[in-house]
Amino acid sequence: MVPRMSDVTRTPAGGRSAAPLTDGHGREVSYLRLSVTDRCNLRCGYCVARQTVPLMPHEAILSYEELLDIVGLAGELGIDKVRLTGGEPFVRRDFLHLVAGIRERFPAVDLRLTTNGTLLSGHAAALKAAGVSCVNLSLDTLDRATFERITGRDALFDVRRAMDEVLETGLKLKINAVAMRGVNDAELPAFLAMARDLPVDVRYIEFMPMGGCTVWNEDVFWPAEDILAKARQLAELTPVALPPDRHSGPAKVFTIAGGKGRFGLITPLSSHFCGSCNRLRITPDGRLRTCLFSDKEYRLRPILRHPRLGLPAVARVLRLAGKLKPLGFELLKARKTAAVAMKHMSAIGG
Repeated sequence: MVPRMSDVTRTPAGGRSAAPLTDGHGREVSYLRLSVTDRCNLRCGYCVARQTVPLMPHEAILSYEELLDIVGLAGELGIDKVRLTGGEPFVRRDFLHLVAGIRERFPAVDLRLTTNGTLLSGHAAALKAAGVSCVNLSLDTLDRATFERITGRDALFDVRRAMDEVLETGLKLKINAVAMRGVNDAELPAFLAMARDLPVDVRYIEFMPMGGCTVWNEDVFWPAEDILAKARQLAELTPVALPPDRHSGPAKVFTIAGGKGRFGLITPLSSHFCGSCNRLRITPDGRLRTCLFSDKEYRLRPILRHPRLGLPAVARVLRLAGKLKPLGFELLKARKTAAVAMKHMSAIGG
């Protein structure tokens, strides 16, 4: 029987290995986005396909034990920040058991969560107790009717209630809004007011055409330059000079005069941040993607489940694939279609 990786190394998840995973461009990988399901209870047009796409069968989805093994393996490779995402993570049964299991087995890992918030209410205290350091909440509108139009559900009240609970626990909260001209652009004043009144980071993300079959079009695209110009008319914004950090994210962050929170912009299309990309993605069915804009995937699940291969072989694939991690902006320039990737976001992991 092949030993588990945790049995043949001494470095715990969240610790630094002797040879961190570094790609061919000198970028050190320190961050893993781990998608636990492709299922979601919302139907946001920028995330899922307009036509029906078959969901992944249950047997194709990585088990919780397999996910735990991958978190441990990531730690052995120097990856000490892990974000659980989906789909919607809380749609998966007993999701909190996975969260607690990660904290129990790998207490040093910087564990984070992305959720749409509709099923989060009642669980914020458990997330805090399990050591989750930050919750990213996907929320594109503060208007009830617009929320239902974007997501297909009248669930804004559930999300706002969950937000209040997260803030009450003292968990760090970031609000991610996909910027869509003609859809939520009129709500910029309301989102700035939220960042002024509450200790949250509100980040507008440029709308990316994922999968080639979502609602993206050039008329809806709202570039960050235009968002910032409008925001400066509404509030006094000061750029935050973030110190270099191996976990630095892609957001350009601004303080708001007199505000408790901050405003941010994430610009994957108008001003790429490929030079500092530090992440890998693993899909719910165990496929490794080294770049969001690349459709190249490495099938880890068959290796993971092979009786004579297992985690040591997965580690070799991760290192090899990591070395080949591309520069996404070069892929975008070479594409002949509008889509930045041929899979929709819910199948990749947000």
